[in-house]
Amino acid sequence: MSNSKTKINILLVDDHQLVIDGLKSMLANEKNYVIKGEALNGQQALEMITSKPNEYQLVVTDVTMPLMSGIELCKIIKEQYPHIKVLILSMHNSITIIKDALNSEADGYMLKNTGQDEFIKAIERVLGDGTYFSQDILPIILNLFQKEKKETLKNALSQREKEVLELIVQEYTSKEIAEKLFISKQTVDTHRINIMQKTDCKTLVGLIKYAIQSGYIK
Repeated sequence: MSNSKTKINILLVDDHQLVIDGLKSMLANEKNYVIKGEALNGQQALEMITSKPNEYQLVVTDVTMPLMSGIELCKIIKEQYPHIKVLILSMHNSITIIKDALNSEADGYMLKNTGQDEFIKAIERVLGDGTYFSQDILPIILNLFQKEKKETLKNALSQREKEVLELIVQEYTSKEIAEKLFISKQTVDTHRINIMQKTDCKTLVGLIKYAIQSGYIK
């Protein structure tokens, strides 16, 4: 369970009520998380967010749904409501769908065969300053972007920035990176800003793609 005392409002989006009920059950004992809304498709979810944009901090969404898919929903959220984190929970592990999810700037992608512990861990990661992708998904992502690997780097990173970048890709939060490298969280945040500027990346997902494509991460 999260140690934060701040209540986190979550919107669950899936066209199967049984799945929504299962997710609610997983979060039942997590006192810091509040299921603030439920939607059976992306369009309904978007209408709920649009009417009260500050109501939600996290959206957990399926991919394949009527009216509007989870990918389309994620794109709009990231464009219009970037303060909201998006965790995609899907049965699909195809390269095409995963690539679409990454391009939509989803903060995380998990398969529906995940267990409760991993689900909670994923939520905590994306609500921190990290990302979360299922272990089954990571090799697909790595293979996907290594195929699109860039031949040249726009701006060289310092050795410390490379260390920070590698830990970001491994889904460490700023606090965890600070502890691992024996530096302050403020210093880590400064490195993050510098890395984002040098790489022309606006999000952590974009930064991870850049790291793989540029050969920083093997």
